[in-house]
Amino acid sequence: MKVIDKINKAESEGRFFYSFEYFPPKTPQGVQNLYDRMERMQRFGPEFIDVTWGAGGTSADLTTELVATAQSVYGLETMMHLTCTNMPVEKIDNALKAAKDCGCQNILALRGDPPKGQSNWESVENGFEHAVDLVKYIRKQYGDYFCIAVAGHPEGHMDNPDKEDDLRRLKEKVDAGADVIVTQLFFDIESFLTFVTKSREIGIECPILPGVFPIQNYNGLKRVISFSNNHVPQKIWDDLEPIKDDDAAVKEYGINLTIDFVKKFREAGINGFHIYTFNLERSSRLILERLDLVPATENIKPLPWNPSLTSKRAKENVRPIFWKNRQKSYIQRTEAWDEFPNGRWGDSRSPAFGELDGYGVSLKYPQQECLQMWGNPKSADDVALTFAKYCKGAIGGIPWSAQQLDPETEIIRQRLAGINLLGYLTINSQPAVNGVKSSHDIYGWGPKNGYVYQKAYLEFFVSPEKLDELTAKISKNPQVTYYAVNKQGDLKTNTQNDQPTAVTWGVFPGKEIVQPTIVESMAFMAWKDEAFELWGEWARIYDRESESAKVTLDIMNNWYLVNIVHNDFQDENGIWRLFDLEVDQIAQKTKHLFDLIP
Repeated sequence: MKVIDKINKAESEGRFFYSFEYFPPKTPQGVQNLYDRMERMQRFGPEFIDVTWGAGGTSADLTTELVATAQSVYGLETMMHLTCTNMPVEKIDNALKAAKDCGCQNILALRGDPPKGQSNWESVENGFEHAVDLVKYIRKQYGDYFCIAVAGHPEGHMDNPDKEDDLRRLKEKVDAGADVIVTQLFFDIESFLTFVTKSREIGIECPILPGVFPIQNYNGLKRVISFSNNHVPQKIWDDLEPIKDDDAAVKEYGINLTIDFVKKFREAGINGFHIYTFNLERSSRLILERLDLVPATENIKPLPWNPSLTSKRAKENVRPIFWKNRQKSYIQRTEAWDEFPNGRWGDSRSPAFGELDGYGVSLKYPQQECLQMWGNPKSADDVALTFAKYCKGAIGGIPWSAQQLDPETEIIRQRLAGINLLGYLTINSQPAVNGVKSSHDIYGWGPKNGYVYQKAYLEFFVSPEKLDELTAKISKNPQVTYYAVNKQGDLKTNTQNDQPTAVTWGVFPGKEIVQPTIVESMAFMAWKDEAFELWGEWARIYDRESESAKVTLDIMNNWYLVNIVHNDFQDENGIWRLFDLEVDQIAQKTKHLFDLIP
């Protein structure tokens, strides 16, 4: 969707709105951490995000990847920056095609800063001189496909000392086809309000979004204003002087200053603003929370997973639960599908179902960080302790989940840690939920005034011996269904057909029952290759002949991947009774292990 359409909709509803800006990190781990941050910040309800572009396309591939992932994996409407710096027309064409191919309909067209090492800006051969030329070119090549945003400079552009002329240049960009103006960051609120007034006076009618930067620390402020020679009113310097060496106090001041700016925007009739996050999260969150701007669940969580914004997935409303903690892998495995039949998961037997790729089997952390989290296990018990530590929040991730457990897991966290110490290495779970309001802080999703439900679900690796013990118990419980498979593909199950089992559903006014999360046999068999290969990736961080490599490879080659559904969603403890018979017998054995978990 085009950002200008979203802005117009928010304006027509009298709703305040906001957006976030991110830049491409320099390291692979920085990229992964940014993805995790984007996913968390998606819950704050930004109308859109934008991603910056390095001079001459130095970050072109990464910018494109960030844009594509934000849209398809995290469901964030995304705007891609595009500059003229060191960009001949061929590079511009490639960038625009890449944006369109990944479903992005929004471009922030900029002249750009001089390349690193140059003090003056110069166009390249077969390139563009000004942002207005880029705007005209995009409109000529793509018509109305893209929403085009341009930059505004409340204090005037550094390279143009004549503010009146700078405003005329801005109007030229709007007249050439720009839909919205996003301003450079500023700290003088009066200069911004004057800028808006003068823009309107010369006939600029499109939305103008003020760009705000929550001050993070004193030296950081000095560095930021050096980029564009921003004016900082003396009062701000005076306020900061007594606290400039206290980063926490400066950050708090920056939050409150931004809140004050936003209130003044409102008083002036400006209903949206753009946060320069500098890839930071806390200040943005606190600003929105204190302004009471974080939207209701129904507006930011239409499904329990993030719906993709790519056109071919527009109607997708069902996914297998197996990729719950590895959404990007799931998206990449299915991105070649033309459609999702009736909005549902298709069929992994489709020739368009992707093979495992580099992402699908890779660890999300660098080797040294993996070693710090997972240590050097010498036995299956050592591995179990690592899984239990993750469940208790003592380490940041495991290969099957690179982020902390979801809030919904809080009520079963202790039990998860316990069954890991019993030898059931959990990688996915959800508790039973029996009809909570769709607005619930933790379990809620979908339209308001509805109710949501979940069957208890567990997924784990287990030894063949323990699997036999477990299936014997399951055979006595008609409420439990399971699938178990080893690396070689030997499947065991007690289900009578291959039909999907809904494990999450919602009941909403005026709608059919929505069933967004399922367990399905063919999807499980497709997932198992990835799930087992991650053991191999774990083993590769060790020397091949080490005990640590041997124990992880032994689990990969000999254990089973199992998923269990307890179909009585009204019995919140039913799934755990499958393991209770062993707890008393092994309590003493595992007590010393629990004591090792912070």
